[in-house]
Formats: sequence, structure tokens, C-alpha cells
Amino acid sequence: MNYERLIDEETWAFIRKTGECYPDDAVDLSIAEQRKVYDAMAAEFRAARPDSVSCKDRLVGAVPVRIYTAGEPGCTVMYCHGGGFVVGGLDSHDDVCAELCAQTGYRVVAVDYRLSPEHLHPAAFEDAWAVSQWISASFDGDLVLAGDSAGANLCAAVAHHARGRLKGLVGQVLIYGAFGGDINEGSYLEHAQAPMLTRDDILFYGQLRRPEGSEVGTDPTLEPLADNDFSDLPATVLVTADCDPVRDDSRHYRDKILAAGGKAHWINEPGLVHGYLRARHSVGRARDSFERISVAVEALGQGLWPYE
Repeated sequence: MNYERLIDEETWAFIRKTGECYPDDAVDLSIAEQRKVYDAMAAEFRAARPDSVSCKDRLVGAVPVRIYTAGEPGCTVMYCHGGGFVVGGLDSHDDVCAELCAQTGYRVVAVDYRLSPEHLHPAAFEDAWAVSQWISASFDGDLVLAGDSAGANLCAAVAHHARGRLKGLVGQVLIYGAFGGDINEGSYLEHAQAPMLTRDDILFYGQLRRPEGSEVGTDPTLEPLADNDFSDLPATVLVTADCDPVRDDSRHYRDKILAAGGKAHWINEPGLVHGYLRARHSVGRARDSFERISVAVEALGQGLWPYE
């Protein structure tokens, strides 16, 4: 794969800066060290919150959340952060959530779900599901799910589980998510050695989350593509980086929703890599993609579908 040709210099600068903060061999560190390094890397890229946004932290049951508001929101976004289910938290994606709030005007509730390996599946899913129920019961207006990477997986799992159980869920925006696709074909092989995320990284983090003895492809709350029913899901927008081993999971997920008669749209961003949300202030392609993400969140919250 000729990444020198596919990836522009702005993105390479982002990749190099990330590597200085979070080295390729980070998976060899202890879990505590990985989290420390990841948090420091996220802090290096963190932008200031927009002045229009206020936030407060609270507990939903035992789950910490951070609530962002700007004015009088008519819709709530539940945001689940990325980090392989092992790293990340409220601070690592604080600026992303604040900017989504400012750009859409919606309330954003960030979920600090339990992490692996201390808390194996279904702990993270249970936390996300509990917060989605709390949002539905606590606020007027509809609910949109949004998340990146591991967080996109959690949002999709919540959407599948929510059918017949949760009112007001109108959409989901899923950013470079891994949904349980076949790791022996397609982008998993094409981009097995991609910058920022490799196939081996995916296998490593997946093993940390999965309970011993669990079967692959049988649990939609772990791997949404394992579901045998893709009907009645909320309108779904999937956004991927083209240079990313998990890219094709989003295409397959879109196809299954469309085959079941639902609404789904896939946006594949050329020349971008996994984790590019952190590059939205330094890389033009990432900035444009974040704008498309914000537009998707806002449209779904208004019941609009601009993708026909």
C-alpha cells in the first residue's frame, strides 16, 4: 500500500506528532502506562472549549458523564469515545464533544464507560445502555447516538438493543467504527499495516475486551454485525478513514441496513487514517470531515435525511 501517495503532508505531520506522543509499540506497555500516554497525547491535541458551551459532570447510576449545553437544546446527543475499550475517557474527547455541541446546538452527553481489561464485555455496553435510558427519561426531544472507534461500536450496539425498548432514538453517526467484520478479508488485509492502527492492534484490543470462552460472531452487543436482524434501526450515517483496517465494517453495516429497508449512508474519507478527529484543527481533510459529521448529527436530530 503506497501510503506516501495516498496521504497528504498535513496528515503525515499529524501522524508524526501522534507517534511522538503515543508510540507504535504502546501495546507493549502496561495498561496503566498506555492510559497515561494516551491521555497525554489527547491533551497535546486538545482544543479549548468554545465560549458558548458550558458543561457539568455528574453520575448516572455509577457511570460518570459530562453534559455539554449551548442555549436551549431541542435534541440530545449521546457520545461514546474511542480508545479500543482500553484507554480514553471524558477528557480525551472533551473538545470533540464541546465542538459538536457548539456546532449543532444540541445537548451532548459524554459517557465515561468502564474500560477493559478490568471490566470485560458487557460492562461498557451496559454503561452506554444505562446512560441512553437515562437521557430518554430525563430530557425532552429526540436522541442521536454518536461515537468514534470503540465508541461507534457501543453506539451501534445500543441502537440494536434499543428497538422496542427506548423512545426517541432517531439516528446514529458512527465514526471509523469496528463492528465485528471478517478480519481475514478486505480492508483488514489491505490496510493491515496502516499508520495509526494496524490489524494486530485490533486483535490485541479485541482480546482484552472479550470474556474468555465467548464465541465470535454471536453477540450483537459485542459485535453489531453479528445481529441477524437489521430492521427498524435509526437512520445511520457511517464515516470512515480510507486508510484504516476497520473501514469495510462500515460499508458492510450500511449494506445490511439498506437490505433490511432502513436508511444508511456511508462516507469514506480519502487519505485519512484512524483517529483523525484529533487532526480536525490541523488537517484540511479532517476539518472537512468533522464538518460533515456535525452536519449529519444536526440533520438526524431534526429528522432530516439529506443523502438521497
